[in-house]
Amino acid sequence: MAKYDAGFWALLGDNGNSIVGWAFCGAIMGIGRQIFSIGATLVVHAIGAPVGFALLSLFYFREFGFTSPIQTALLFVSIVVGLDLFLVAPVFEKSFAMFASVLGTWIPFALIFAATYVTGSHTAKRKRITAEDCQRKDGN
Repeated sequence: MAKYDAGFWALLGDNGNSIVGWAFCGAIMGIGRQIFSIGATLVVHAIGAPVGFALLSLFYFREFGFTSPIQTALLFVSIVVGLDLFLVAPVFEKSFAMFASVLGTWIPFALIFAATYVTGSHTAKRKRITAEDCQRKDGN
């Protein structure tokens, strides 16, 4: 099995969880638009986004825990904002109007940050993993 350093696992854990959370939010919006009105979909998104990111954060801090809660919250929300800004708005929505919606964009961003930070702060098994820990996982 290949040897990976702590940086690889940190990159995979942080970015992978952020992208999964962002995709979950996209699924809420995509499916919600087919089932509900846009107003109801935005409410479901505003509730679902922090719940999804809290669960992803719980997994992240139990399995990886490379970064502090504040660092992880900033990274998670930065990746989500970046993907919304550089992919969703110009490619899928073909408009940046989504950023004018407090309920559709800014509240979920704030709640994603808060959910990630609070989950990280209260996860009992949070730990820092070193390169030696990664080598032990690989059996070396």
